[in-house]
Amino acid sequence: MSDEILITVREAGRRLGLGRSMTYRLIQTGGLPSLKIGGARRILVADLEEFVQSLRDETDGGAE
Repeated sequence: MSDEILITVREAGRRLGLGRSMTYRLIQTGGLPSLKIGGARRILVADLEEFVQSLRDETDGGAE
């Protein structure tokens, strides 16, 4: 298990299998929450995991 709390947009995109532009688009549309720290944009790992879970829920109709 990783101890990371925050990751870069590039790392979030890599984990999602998406490019940088698409990852920023998700942030801009509110689909993927992010934080601005000084000039840096970071994503909480927990928010990334919640985002993926919400996609799974949409795909399988919420069935467990």
